[in-house]
Amino acid sequence: MKFIIMLTGKQAAYDAMNGKATEGIPAWTEGDLKAMFDHMGALNDDLSARGELVDAQGLVEPKQAKLVTAAADGTPIVSDGPYGESKEVLAGYWLVDVESPERAYEIAARAHRCPVPEGTADDPPVIVRPVGDPDQTGTESCAG
Repeated sequence: MKFIIMLTGKQAAYDAMNGKATEGIPAWTEGDLKAMFDHMGALNDDLSARGELVDAQGLVEPKQAKLVTAAADGTPIVSDGPYGESKEVLAGYWLVDVESPERAYEIAARAHRCPVPEGTADDPPVIVRPVGDPDQTGTESCAG
């Protein structure tokens, strides 16, 4: 069974990782960053060793994201947002192929335990969604 396990975050969290504290999110130190990268690296290594990892990526800060729609003639219309400070966005993901939903939940809980600086108030949940199988009715989407 394939699942996407998604981390969410805010622009303020990315700013904190770059040394700029905001209310409820202290600035990250080099040690904080190393602890996060070590935690995520160990998770990725374990998933890979178990043959469960399909793909994993961290995403750049939200202020670099673009919204795209299409004009009537099909040409892209690109805009910068809005991406307000309070909106959570996708920060990264794992695409895993596991035996059960419970295993996907275990992986999500491990990702959620990623170390953050002391005093960090924001603790968004990790989102787990099954990946649709086009051979099953009701799971199709225009993306796949």
